Amino acid sequence: SLQVNAEDYESNAAMVGEDAEGEVDLVIELSPIEKIIQEEEVVLNPIMFDFDKSNIRKQAAFELDKLVAVMQKYPEMKIKVEAHTDKRGPSSYNQQLSERRAQSTVQYVISKGIDESRISGEGLGESSPKVECDPCTDQQYELNRRSSFRIEK
Repeated sequence: SLQVNAEDYESNAAMVGEDAEGEVDLVIELSPIEKIIQEEEVVLNPIMFDFDKSNIRKQAAFELDKLVAVMQKYPEMKIKVEAHTDKRGPSSYNQQLSERRAQSTVQYVISKGIDESRISGEGLGESSPKVECDPCTDQQYELNRRSSFRIEK
């Protein structure tokens, strides 16, 4: 995997084949970072979690780096992380799990140099699914295990 970063642009990545030898000609397009800033939120590709886990996946870290870039560009911006779970398991457990997911997301951003006063987190449990389903497919469950990023200031 080859990752490209440039100031004021969304990072992007591409896969290079394992059998590639010598020089490889590869074009990786970058979009302006402002593109992910909406009126009330920073919209990233989904930050999803494994079932019953709160650790940051590799792909989620790649997306969170985009949030860090936005926050570095706009030093007055404050973000509230809203973490969610799917509906499997007791709602009280899911609430606690979502709070752990929110904190893990916040800690990742802080670890990248963003001041802790600029980012907070809240676990919303299973109260706001992205996909209403019963029963759900594995993909639908995964879409509901996510974090979103509301702009507070």
